[in-house]
Amino acid sequence: MAPQQKMSNLFDAIDTSNAGSITQSQFTNAFNTMSPPSVFKAQGAASVWSQLSPSGGDSVSKSDFINTMKQLMVSLRADSASTVNAGKNALG
Repeated sequence: MAPQQKMSNLFDAIDTSNAGSITQSQFTNAFNTMSPPSVFKAQGAASVWSQLSPSGGDSVSKSDFINTMKQLMVSLRADSASTVNAGKNALG
């Protein structure tokens, strides 16, 4: 499944009221009850939310959620890979 579709499905699962946007409370609850990838888990719900809503808004739209989460996934995975590679280089 394409990343955009995965994020769309995730948003739909979090948006239990079908409002077309999710609140920080809904996001945090989903973060704590679902199994986010380890790169997200390491960041924590509050940190990920602050990137989803950089202006400190009370909610995030579906399109903003999908676009930001896709960017975060790429960025966090790249950071994680470079950290692992740096550790391997230090050991080897």
